Amino acid sequence: MHDNEHVNEIDRVLRGYETGRDGLVSDSWRRCVETYGMDPTRPDPAHIVTDAELRQHREQSERLIATARSGLQALFRQVAGQNYVLLLADAKGVCVDFFGDPRFEDELRRAGLYLGSDWTEDLMGTCGVGSCIVTGEAVTIHQDDHFGLAHTPLSCTAAPIYDTCGQLAAVLDISLLRSPSPKSSQNLAMNLVTASARRVEMANLMAMTRREWVLRFSISPEFLEVDPDAAVALDGSGRIVGMTRGARDCLAQDMPDGPLGRRIDEFMELSVDDLPDLMRGRPTEERVLRLKDGRGMFGHAIAPQAPRQTRLRPAQTLPGGLSSFAGPDPALQQLLDHAARLAPTSIPLLLSGETGTGKERLARAIHMCGPKGRAFHTTRCAGAEPAAFSELVDAKPGTLFLRGVEDLGPQSQAALLDLFEQRDDLRTVASTRTDLATLRDIGALRPDLYYRLAGASLTLPPLRHRRDFGWLLDRLLRCRSGGELRLSAAARADLEGRDWPGNIRELAHVLDVAAALAEGAVIDLPELPRPSATRCDPEAPGTDLEALLEACGWNMARAARRLGVNRSTVLRRMRKAGLAPTN
Repeated sequence: MHDNEHVNEIDRVLRGYETGRDGLVSDSWRRCVETYGMDPTRPDPAHIVTDAELRQHREQSERLIATARSGLQALFRQVAGQNYVLLLADAKGVCVDFFGDPRFEDELRRAGLYLGSDWTEDLMGTCGVGSCIVTGEAVTIHQDDHFGLAHTPLSCTAAPIYDTCGQLAAVLDISLLRSPSPKSSQNLAMNLVTASARRVEMANLMAMTRREWVLRFSISPEFLEVDPDAAVALDGSGRIVGMTRGARDCLAQDMPDGPLGRRIDEFMELSVDDLPDLMRGRPTEERVLRLKDGRGMFGHAIAPQAPRQTRLRPAQTLPGGLSSFAGPDPALQQLLDHAARLAPTSIPLLLSGETGTGKERLARAIHMCGPKGRAFHTTRCAGAEPAAFSELVDAKPGTLFLRGVEDLGPQSQAALLDLFEQRDDLRTVASTRTDLATLRDIGALRPDLYYRLAGASLTLPPLRHRRDFGWLLDRLLRCRSGGELRLSAAARADLEGRDWPGNIRELAHVLDVAAALAEGAVIDLPELPRPSATRCDPEAPGTDLEALLEACGWNMARAARRLGVNRSTVLRRMRKAGLAPTN
């Protein structure tokens, strides 16, 4: 179809004429013009987010990327010979993982079929990823189905990936730069991408619910154990605590809230006591499930893989970006549990901690766990003029993140209070490197502003006090190398022994340098930049020293390396503070 014909057809659709175009595509075209104000005659280029933005998106999707990667690699091997490209986009439409032929890298980047491309519908028009996000369904946007003229050569087939709570987590897209004209040529691509999305959901459910029963079910007994249609996770009372999208469609398609939180015996003639009878050891054809509506299926039950923990909410159950914020650190997990409970509320939050501890990332993770469709506005308070807050009077409702609120001058404090008087639909999350109560007491911060900001406080520990340092180190390195680089024992010991005055930001920069300098698959001491000269005070108060020793597992040699002193100094300071291991 020529450009003029494409534009004319869009015009006819907008005027209500039937053109034979798929209804899903026609609806998207109308949104592009009537809702987004887009012009089909303007050949908008691909939009690639910045490296910093991409890093944030990848960090928030890290767990899903790790779960999906092996399956996507297998899928890419299936289709690579036909010049397909595989994209994994997050729920915001940004490509966070990519598989394509490196010979066509430049062409793929220009077309937006590349890592970091933003395919939201309100930015790029009708497209596979964007339209899949809007509809929540698998779609094929083939050639001139695309709204924008720049994308009409492409053929994109995308399927949604839902998390265990039934929320959209990602989109899997399989695309071609050029393809045969008939849209039916992409039927195989649709089958492949929907099957792969189902398997990713299944793998994610298994990874996230290791302490629960999992019931997998299928129409066919032959595929029950190798590629089931759907699955649910059940707690000890038989209540559904996790599911795949196929389970929602099978059990509760007509229920607005889905089956989550309901007992399995509401949908099947089955109780939790019957699950052991559905485990391996019985022929699959004998493991019959009877649904309450009369349908029959075949079931496969998988027992919990680890004892249930009841004291703290497990990290796997934390929503959104909170689930990948920290590793096995009890204090941080408790903080994230509080953050998850506060996220859906409108309570102002104050995030405190040293520079580089992840306050902005935590703010974004909390925002993502709150009401959907709201904007995230960031204001850097250092140097902020009053006009910066006046401009927010007309901003979209959402979260206002005040970065370094202690740096606000008197006039900017007054302007911020004026904004609060005019807008009650901006939920405030402020970060600070110091104690705001002290600033209030000495007159540097207005008391009325302090009490508007400090609804609930969350304090992030410095990196030297975190007990999940090894987990964090591996995660950051994996984000930079895709799992292709590892640390030598000497390099790891060196990093574990540093003070990290710049905290996570400093660690990230060190790994950036090391990854760039590494000549092979192993990062060794010569590739690590020298540590900052700043070190912890060995005469720090006992509480600070105790936190450091906790983070080091009460290993005095490791604590001494991190403090930059000898072991006897640590021992002397422990005795002076009356400290001893807690176990």
